[in-house]
Amino acid sequence: MTKSITFVYTSVKSVYMKLKHLRNKSIDFKRWDTCISESKNHLTYAFSWYLDAVSPDWEALVSKDYDYVMPLPVKSRYGFPYLVQPLLTQQLGIFSKHDINKEVVETFMKEIPYFSYELNLNEQNFYEKALIYPNFILDLNKPYKDIFSAYSKNCKRNIEKSNTKKLRVQPNITKESFLSFFFSVDKHYLSPHQPILKRLIEKGISENALILYGVFSAENHLVAGLCLLESSNRLTYLLSTSSTEGRKSSAMFFLIDYLIHKHAEKNYVLDFEGSRVEGIARLYRGFGAKYHPYYILKRFRPSFLIRK
Repeated sequence: MTKSITFVYTSVKSVYMKLKHLRNKSIDFKRWDTCISESKNHLTYAFSWYLDAVSPDWEALVSKDYDYVMPLPVKSRYGFPYLVQPLLTQQLGIFSKHDINKEVVETFMKEIPYFSYELNLNEQNFYEKALIYPNFILDLNKPYKDIFSAYSKNCKRNIEKSNTKKLRVQPNITKESFLSFFFSVDKHYLSPHQPILKRLIEKGISENALILYGVFSAENHLVAGLCLLESSNRLTYLLSTSSTEGRKSSAMFFLIDYLIHKHAEKNYVLDFEGSRVEGIARLYRGFGAKYHPYYILKRFRPSFLIRK
């Protein structure tokens, strides 16, 4: 089933476009992924394989020729359909290789085909009615010594501490090792459901878009792990955890510094995914990451639809 919407947006000249609401089976995934890969604001979260893993029944608003696209992560509870931002997916919203101006954003928002939603729009989708949330991004296209010089004193101190612990980083640890470690460590935040995370990791590895890193102690114990997304110019700090031993040895500082050193002077940014928890945000800022907000839009979110 499709729904057509006509709107006008203004760039150099007025152009008429049509939006279609597509159910999952009607989406041309090849054209969709081409649009995402060519977008000025492309994010790995928006590729079809990623959406399939975190929101299997996702739908879409698309313009003619897939010049502008917006995923719709639809769910249903008690027979009531609604949109909700999937776990492990910080930002979605509108993507295009063309400019995304105010008129385009407003039109997409007005034509969301569901009454209840909670959606995270990407940083290029500014919308006045949305809440502003923090993200932190570090530009790696500089010499390592220049990036390191901007680290905070606390960050440098933790890295110096980790360097005395004889830690080592191993990329491409097995998904079994990562998942076993991740779910064995006590965490003070909501963890993604294991089947979803397993499905996402398996697909991400097969797409050459995801790497699992482990930090090992001098005794060869896994003490920290990181699931990192890699796209053409973006490294995304998707999911990490440390054991008690890893936290005491500042293993995550060691790993982040390793990644920065490895990718310095390359056309990459390191996307920390941000946090409203001040202690975590301070960690990211400590590496010199800069504030890049994104936007959250909510409408009619009754308690029975809130994610549990």
